[in-house]
Amino acid sequence: MIIKNALEDPIDSVGFAEFADYEDSLLIIVNDGTRPTPTARIVREIYPILKDHPDVRFLIATGAHRAPNQEEFDFMFGEHHEEFADRIFSHDARDEDAMVHLGTSTNGTEMYINRMVPEADRILVISSVEPHYFGGYTGGRKSFLPGVASYKTITQNHKLALSNRARALALDGNPVHEDMMDALKNLSDMKVFSIQTVLTGDHKIFACTAGDLHGSFYAAIEQAFKIFCVPLEHRGNIVVTVAPYPMDVDLYQSQKAVENGKYALQNGGVLILVSRCTDGIGGKTFFDLLSSEPTPQEVLYRINKDYKLGWHKAAKMAQIGVWAQVWAVSELPEEDLEAINIVSYRDVQKAIDDAIDFIKEKGSEPKTVILSSGSLTVPVLEGTETEGGWMRVSTDVGLDDLLEVLDISIE
Repeated sequence: MIIKNALEDPIDSVGFAEFADYEDSLLIIVNDGTRPTPTARIVREIYPILKDHPDVRFLIATGAHRAPNQEEFDFMFGEHHEEFADRIFSHDARDEDAMVHLGTSTNGTEMYINRMVPEADRILVISSVEPHYFGGYTGGRKSFLPGVASYKTITQNHKLALSNRARALALDGNPVHEDMMDALKNLSDMKVFSIQTVLTGDHKIFACTAGDLHGSFYAAIEQAFKIFCVPLEHRGNIVVTVAPYPMDVDLYQSQKAVENGKYALQNGGVLILVSRCTDGIGGKTFFDLLSSEPTPQEVLYRINKDYKLGWHKAAKMAQIGVWAQVWAVSELPEEDLEAINIVSYRDVQKAIDDAIDFIKEKGSEPKTVILSSGSLTVPVLEGTETEGGWMRVSTDVGLDDLLEVLDISIE
């Protein structure tokens, strides 16, 4: 019913039945199997329109990920997978012959995109919206960049994630988001209809918007803000952030809890990650980068100098270590954590007690903030100006000085 209601009340657009003109080709861009987007439910809802369409194809927006496996195909398309199988294509960012150049963004990102996109008469985008740790939010424009862009284009865009202004909830002033929007100006003449969903932490549909690509995206953000954001009266000098299952499988996956926790932490405070990390650090490159230099600041300089796609996650972890203590209560070997400038603990209470002593020794009164589901909730400080669920990074009260001091030049 939520999806149906959205389709019956599209934002700044005709209805999908009218949009999907049978005289024109229709390309449907969908998220890959690593995303929880309920694509199968949406395809089921619009199937009466699709089943008789003479020229409909699907393009899976893998970004720089691998192609889906059989299990993921079944998840994405459900009972209609077999029927549409010969019309489903997986984007390959490394296939240069499959790309076409559409222009260059103001930041210098060269917009190479899968040629199936500009060759289509009409495009349907199906995605989901939630906070993203450097893009501000997922969804909307991300279906095009990074979704169906070339590896080179994605690399150029994602290097902008090294900026401290590339953060969750932030759109205005976020160089990654603004670069995406700028690059999409090259697609301004295309006819696009958008279906955006907002899911709860357990992947149930909370809201759905439809219609204009940007209008539906911003409307979905308003709903996502209600689900994922928690108000914060003041930052603490001790933050305990918990990575719940299955985000606690390794440190790489737990990074989101660390990232969200920093928004509740004062400069010079202690961030305590609680995560089992039963599978270890997670990702050799991730560990090698964080342990490659003796200090977090030097790690950041190295990443900036020799940047490769995927290094931004290590950069975000290193950024926090520049201005705060990072401790972890986990099953990880102490020597591994020490190598990446994280203090190891086995007991939560012991970590909190030591953090209290640490803060007192600095002459401050301990103030603790606990994020019991740190991977899924983003703290929003009271006084931070938000508009429709998104913020301008310059209004993040109390962090302006940090943003200026820590921001590294993007060359």
